[in-house]
Amino acid sequence: MAKQPMLKFVTVARDMPEKRPPDLRAHDFGEIYREYADAKAAEQSARCSQCGVPYCQSHCPLHNNIPDWLRLTAEGRLEEAYAISQSTNTFPEICGRICPQDRLCEGNCVIEQSGHGTVTIGAVEKYITDTAWEKGWVKPVQPAQERSESVGIIGAGPGGLAAADMLRRAGVQVTVYDRYDRGGGLMTYGIPGFKLEKDVVMRRVDQLEQSGVQFRLNCEVGRDISFAELRESHDAVLIATGVYKSRDLQAPGIGANGIVRAIDFLTASNRKGFGDAVETFDDGELNAEGKKVVVIGGGDTAMDCVRTSIRQGAESVKCLYRRDRTNMPGSQREVQNAEEEGVEFVWLSAPKGFHGESVAGVMVSKMRLGAPDATGRQSPEIIEGADYVEDADLVIMALGFEPEDLPTLWGQPELEVTRWGTVKADFRTHETSLPGVYAAGDIVRGASLVVWAIRDGREAAAAILDRMNASARVAAE
Repeated sequence: MAKQPMLKFVTVARDMPEKRPPDLRAHDFGEIYREYADAKAAEQSARCSQCGVPYCQSHCPLHNNIPDWLRLTAEGRLEEAYAISQSTNTFPEICGRICPQDRLCEGNCVIEQSGHGTVTIGAVEKYITDTAWEKGWVKPVQPAQERSESVGIIGAGPGGLAAADMLRRAGVQVTVYDRYDRGGGLMTYGIPGFKLEKDVVMRRVDQLEQSGVQFRLNCEVGRDISFAELRESHDAVLIATGVYKSRDLQAPGIGANGIVRAIDFLTASNRKGFGDAVETFDDGELNAEGKKVVVIGGGDTAMDCVRTSIRQGAESVKCLYRRDRTNMPGSQREVQNAEEEGVEFVWLSAPKGFHGESVAGVMVSKMRLGAPDATGRQSPEIIEGADYVEDADLVIMALGFEPEDLPTLWGQPELEVTRWGTVKADFRTHETSLPGVYAAGDIVRGASLVVWAIRDGREAAAAILDRMNASARVAAE
């Protein structure tokens, strides 16, 4: 009888890939986790309990078949593991790097609930696909038959690229329009290299180009091409722009020099990583070197900003958040990494105003948590008389993102939006109020995770294909 390769969680402890030491990793933008070796990946995969109801799978937005590819990895059948992983996830190596596994698959692992420590799902997912690239198993898409229909996709972020991949596999002609000079969206310009090295994103963009996807970069809809032109040029259009408008803070002194938006700060840093000339970085406006940095916010974007500031050589980096550590929205794993690298978190603190024509300090109100709000989270309340000033040369606002006013920007008042400004789309088909126009990702659900954008893009592509196939059947009758 063959030896049981799984269920080793009782005898084998959880073991994440080794992290590079903080004093080394804080000086560069390389990824902080080392790769698993073959034996270690197989050993950790073998800890999976192969439970009858895999909560890891049900709590994954893509419903990835995690138990099966863990078993195949434990058995050394990596090419098969990659095939199963890729079948539900367009970019598994990216999700393995940046998904908050502690809140999704790993956080709901059955053996984690039983006290044995979760399976390192994200690290294994990353290992499987990195190995697939290394071995040449990842190939450009070669559809069995080309189709005449075409789809225009607005936005080269994860949702748009996932849809492009699915549509090309079916032989549809795809053109992706994006305002930036490189594909990838926030994966390219918003997420720092220490979480997601840029060659990982660029090779996926290259793969799609080799698969026949046309990219029109430096092309902004409403400026370089009208939305009406797009609709005329394609059989269907998918809006996958994401949300890029930064939330504002109304406070005295908010217009001071040295108060910058997170997206501008991160984009400048990532462009420097590509070797681009970035005037606002070189002149110090978007460069933390030698400065006392205060980042305002508690989400993953704030974590990206504090850790980028450390790598740029900031004198000090503090993160102000109005709730406590338990109630922050960002990944606890990211908070731990930031603390190891020298970031100081100032919990239960909110900005009240700013000192100086060029910012010299943040007026801070101390907070306490009161009664729960409509979402069930405790609402922060100001503690009167506890204000103080936090010294700062650079203040980075990481308060989240909102959608741009697309109906106005594109001259499409018929495009229905919600009261939050997100595009209204059918939750099953992703079709908008405009016939043949679909929407997916953050522009529909608000600022969210890459994995949700991938799911939405894949679902929208499936709905577009269903409509095309139905039309083809009618035409043939």
